[in-house]
Amino acid sequence: MNASIVDLRRRTRDILRALDRNEPVTIFYRGREKGVLLPRCPKRGKAQSVRDHPAFGMWKDHEGFKDVQAGVRALRKGRVHDV
Repeated sequence: MNASIVDLRRRTRDILRALDRNEPVTIFYRGREKGVLLPRCPKRGKAQSVRDHPAFGMWKDHEGFKDVQAGVRALRKGRVHDV
């Protein structure tokens, strides 16, 4: 399906139905292609737990985060420039 920027606003329901039918929607702005909306992949089986993600716990052995609150404070602390 092809849709203009105006179609995104005025025909949102039709665009969502196309995505439900697993159709990609090409977005045009002033006659030029700007992007493509792709339907979300259907869930397969059981939802994956956050703990199963490869990035989960990647900072667990980092020395700066033994005390989480102190580590976050250090990250948020602004830079101090001595003049």
